[in-house]
Amino acid sequence: QVQLVESGGGLVQAGGSLRLSCLATGSIFFLNTMGWYRQAPGKQRELVAGITKASNANYADSVKGRFTISRDNAKKTVYLQMSSLKPEDTAVYYCYREIVGNEKQWGQGTQVTVSS
Repeated sequence: QVQLVESGGGLVQAGGSLRLSCLATGSIFFLNTMGWYRQAPGKQRELVAGITKASNANYADSVKGRFTISRDNAKKTVYLQMSSLKPEDTAVYYCYREIVGNEKQWGQGTQVTVSS
């Protein structure tokens, strides 16, 4: 069974940086598109960034230029480097991977809190 294990969340001041990691564990030989969503209190879950197996990346307008998504297929890991963090970036960040039928498997989430 495949599980997504997230790490790297925490509390930082505005303007700081944080790197999130998502490791796919278990017996899996190929990973399709992966990425990150986030959900702030009272808000709907929104796509932050996605990256295809060919490393083509896309970003939400709100994070473009500040966040960078990358993947290491050998390590079965996806990263989200977050810089110039703002209080509005505060949310639970969820890693996902695409599976058959365009469904998504989710990690448990990691809290990112940015203080002003």
